Order: sequence, then structure tokens, then C-alpha cells
Amino acid sequence: MIQDEIKVSTQTLQWKCIESKIESKRLLYGRFAISPFRKGQANTVGIAMRRALLNEIEGASITYAKIKKVKHEYSTIIGLQESIHDILINLKEIVLKSESFEPQKAYISVLGPKKITAQDIKGPCCIKIIDNTQYIATLTKEISLEIELNIEKDRGYRIENLQKYQEGLFPVDAVFMPIRNANYSVHSFESEKKLKKYFS
Repeated sequence: MIQDEIKVSTQTLQWKCIESKIESKRLLYGRFAISPFRKGQANTVGIAMRRALLNEIEGASITYAKIKKVKHEYSTIIGLQESIHDILINLKEIVLKSESFEPQKAYISVLGPKKITAQDIKGPCCIKIIDNTQYIATLTKEISLEIELNIEKDRGYRIENLQKYQEGLFPVDAVFMPIRNANYSVHSFESEKKLKKYFS
């Protein structure tokens, strides 16, 4: 029985950062290259890496909020510029980093008039707020606003079931993904010399 010989490359895969920039505290961009691959391998690896980056990396997010003296999402508070619904949307956008695998509690307790940002969130030392300037709400009168936040660490995203929450607890559709967008492209080189020059 004659077996076909399969040529296996012994070359070591090389990584290179092609471009890296910080667009804001919440938005970082990077472009990387990896090579060499056998014919057909690059797409397989690209698809797997994209899926892993978007779905398998853990992140932290606010999963629900409890607002004192507020019973439902469509309540209005005199002296509060935003609706409760708008506040929940703003809380969803808060970018967090958690060093704990257990759910954590954080709090907002402010007296107006005041512009409320992520800087007003007080929590345990294991929770870090990436951008303290993120906007939450504005109090236009001398009223108090107290919010309890539940912060969890997980993967992907979670759409909460409203029915499992008691009155006064407001679920937040949590986005745990620290990487929000990932794409790949495949390029071929005419010669190994050009490839080495690209990675030098």
C-alpha cells in the first residue's frame, strides 16, 4: 500500500502588530498579522479566531439596577431629565472591568442638581470603571437619586427575562464582550522573501 506523502511545514508561526491606536478610553483598535499557513488553513484559523474573540473572552457588565422609590420602567421623576428607560440604556453602555468571578454590588447616591456620570458609581475595589466620563443622567432639581447596580462577569451577551424580576428591579441587557468587532482577511505572498520582509 502506497501512502501519499503530505508535506508539513516546520516553519514557526509569526505574529506581528501592524497597527495599534487608542481612539478613546472605551475604544481601542489593533490590526495583527500571522503567518505562514498552508493553503486553506488561513480561513479556518481566521473564522475560529474571530468566533473566539467575540464569544469566548470574559467581560463585566451591569445586569440589573434597583432604583429607590421607582416601581416600573416607565415611571417619571420630577427633577430627573431622563426617563428610567433612558437611564437603563445609559447604564448598559458603562464599560467595566471586574477581577471577581462573583456578582458584585455598586451604588449611585447623589443629590441634585447634578450631572451624573460613571464617576458617581461607588463599588468594591475589584470593579474598575474604564471611562469615568460616561453619561448616566441629569438631576435638574434638589432631589436625591439612589441606584443599586448588580455587576457580573460572563461571556457574550445576555437578554434578561423581565418576568423573573420582582417589582422595582430593572434588568439590563448585558453585553459582556470586551471585543465588539473582529474581522479577518487573507493575503498571499509571491515569495518567502517578501513574507520575511513583511514580518521583519
